[in-house]
Amino acid sequence: MLRRNLLQAIPTVFGIVVLNFLLLEWVPGNAADVIAAESGGATAESMAQLQRHFGLDLSMAERLSSYLLHLLQFDLGMSQRHNLPVLTLIGERLGNSLLLMGSALLLAAVVGTVLGTLMAVHVGRWQDRLVSIVALLLYSVPTFWIGLMAIVLFSVKLGWLPTSGSHTIGASLTGWAAVHDRFLHLLLPMLTTAGFYIAIFSRLTRAAMLEVSKQDFVRTAHAKGLAPLRVTVHHVLRNALIPVTTLIGVYFGALLGGATVIETVFNWPGMGSLVLDSILARDYPVLLGVLFCSSLLVIAVNVLVDLLHAALDPRIHVR
Repeated sequence: MLRRNLLQAIPTVFGIVVLNFLLLEWVPGNAADVIAAESGGATAESMAQLQRHFGLDLSMAERLSSYLLHLLQFDLGMSQRHNLPVLTLIGERLGNSLLLMGSALLLAAVVGTVLGTLMAVHVGRWQDRLVSIVALLLYSVPTFWIGLMAIVLFSVKLGWLPTSGSHTIGASLTGWAAVHDRFLHLLLPMLTTAGFYIAIFSRLTRAAMLEVSKQDFVRTAHAKGLAPLRVTVHHVLRNALIPVTTLIGVYFGALLGGATVIETVFNWPGMGSLVLDSILARDYPVLLGVLFCSSLLVIAVNVLVDLLHAALDPRIHVR
């Protein structure tokens, strides 16, 4: 299964690369137009020079073939805005994005699973109804509004947490002090991002556990006299986690796509803010690089999810 998924990833990545390139080609405007607008105007000669400098005077087929050739050499090109290698720009932001998205997704999966288990064990009781109301609120309220309200409460009113950024500028912290400072800056955006997915994972875990609890092997486990906690954890929850872990791979891509909003609200220096800046500047090489790296990350996460499925269910074989 693992080998088949890796082989399927090759044409998938190629199709994503070509589709992204074509979609950006059809978007009106380019970096030369933005530079001319920012300078207050440009002559026909200067525009032609800019077009040649950025390679925009070539045909679309020539630009696509050149891009694919450089991509095979692990060259993502140069940023038309910053005049720096795209790989360098992404490398400066990728760690921050992975830290925020990974921690938020892990928190959502753990808390959502615990709350879903609580709802399933106490189905129909006040615990189930209370958590369902909280999950509905987290699912319904816009993420950016939660982020703004969290800043107002915990940063402005209470002064417990910093309002934005990934670290205290000019503090020159090292060791555990730097880790603590980083964690304080991460806390608000991580909790804000995780809220929506906690609601999803909790409801999904509840539904999956109620479905699994009706299976024959669960009734057999109860008939054998096993402790209710053991049946819940080792029989019901373990089998109910398969659809939950499947959604982890799906929502990781959604997290990357929605990172722009959270990173803008909290001024978090990740790839989402880089994408926004590149869109405004029509810096298409950076956009293509971010989309390409994001595609690889989503594929890698889905491969890890397949391995996790094999660990949860021995009937799934990994080759």
